[in-house]
Amino acid sequence: MSLRFAILALLSVEPMTGYDLAKRFESSVAFVWHAPNSQIYPELRKMAADGLLQAEEVSWGPRGKKTQYRITAEGTAAFRDWMNAPLEYSRERDPVHLKAAYLEWTEPSTAKEQMRAHIDYHTMRRGQWQDMIEGLRAGTNEMLNKRLAATPEADRRRTIEYKIFTYEGLIARADTEIDWAKRGLKLIDSLSGPS
Repeated sequence: MSLRFAILALLSVEPMTGYDLAKRFESSVAFVWHAPNSQIYPELRKMAADGLLQAEEVSWGPRGKKTQYRITAEGTAAFRDWMNAPLEYSRERDPVHLKAAYLEWTEPSTAKEQMRAHIDYHTMRRGQWQDMIEGLRAGTNEMLNKRLAATPEADRRRTIEYKIFTYEGLIARADTEIDWAKRGLKLIDSLSGPS
């Protein structure tokens, strides 16, 4: 159900077509909530049917039309209610740690490849999140600038700092995963000898 609230968060900035929303989603909200276009477009239609969004046809190119979505008062209220509701934690579904629990079933060289891939992935993600923080601090993040333009000046610092705080949490998680995989490499070596 969080996809709908991620969409509401983006549309609280400005109306967008599904195409524009999917692009904005990929460069912002997708860092904390991944959803492919095949989920976004049907959810937009459901949200419009539920009264959370207003859908309207807009001109696109010389003869084309697209559907643009605008958050409604009901959508704003639903987003605020969700933000004020207690967190609901989902049960773990973590294939990397599941595999790690059974590394004895694979060759040490394969186990080490998996740990190195884990380090590479989280190093890459860490870099993306650090770039986001730098863009937020420098004022070069386009979506944030649009949000700030519609935010009272007294609330702008909070808007920026909460986003930075979120990415700092993701970086801390990446650092933990990198350290864990490095310990895994040492453990594999100690149990099977270097390869």
